[in-house]
Amino acid sequence: MYQQKIKEVLAEIGKVVVGQESLINRILIGLFTGGHILLEGVPGLAKTLSINTISQVLQLDFRRIQFTSDLLPSDLIGTMIYKPKVGDYEVKKGPIFANIILADEVNRSPAKVQSALLEAMQEKQVTIGDTTYKLDKPFLVLATQNPVEQEGTYPLPEAQLDRFMMKVHLDYLNRAEELEVMRRMADLNFKYVPQPLLSKEDIFKIREEVNKVNISETLERYIIELVFATRRPMEYNFKEEARYIQFGVSPRATIHLNLAAKALAYMEGRNYVLPEDIKEVVPDIMNHRILLNYEAEADDIRTSHIIDSILSKIAIG
Repeated sequence: MYQQKIKEVLAEIGKVVVGQESLINRILIGLFTGGHILLEGVPGLAKTLSINTISQVLQLDFRRIQFTSDLLPSDLIGTMIYKPKVGDYEVKKGPIFANIILADEVNRSPAKVQSALLEAMQEKQVTIGDTTYKLDKPFLVLATQNPVEQEGTYPLPEAQLDRFMMKVHLDYLNRAEELEVMRRMADLNFKYVPQPLLSKEDIFKIREEVNKVNISETLERYIIELVFATRRPMEYNFKEEARYIQFGVSPRATIHLNLAAKALAYMEGRNYVLPEDIKEVVPDIMNHRILLNYEAEADDIRTSHIIDSILSKIAIG
């Protein structure tokens, strides 16, 4: 029902954002499945522009929060303000009360702030004073971390990383895309206001349709085998992988693989999942959940190497 409309959404976003199809695709998957996304890439890759454009096309409230070392939980979720004239406290809600949150450089804030974000991501609610407030739906957190500037950062703990459905690595544009960006931005008169095409109600209906996408038992078992290969590689005689893996992926990875594959199939215009759908989302869902040991670091082995190896060795069916 909405598959043609999604194509129109992608085309409308493309009138503002050049390239970054993978980023936009993953953000839509997150919206259609309720999964949060961690973005990693150098500055200037149109992350904020892409997210802001998507929020306009889908008629969603968008807030960007710059995470810094002196940020407080109250700066994120809100606080109680005393009103002398009334003689009572009033709740001032923070920027977390929006549909799409861009948590920019999330690893620059200390653990207290990250914990406040964690409750919002997991429970879809925040607590101010003695009162708990439900967040607006849909609610999606898109967090960024800069891989270049490592000074003054607080590494995200494994428990928080696991709350993110995907970790998406962003790369530079190709030559043709870079040329188009230059031409647009060099034109001081260029300004395009994206047209709204979907509403919140449409997103909830899309979620219902994604939930009805069929995934065969064979592919369900394929997902299980991929997951268990990261946890018990020696059972599969994966000696090289077992040498480097300290911890495999969590049960959330299993759930997210199923949901993301369904969403991708739906966006491709199908009501059934193909093996290619699963293989396409595996790297983004597993790359932040596989924890490697010091030997892997010494041998310059990355999670992408482990994932590629497992995908090449696990058979379907």
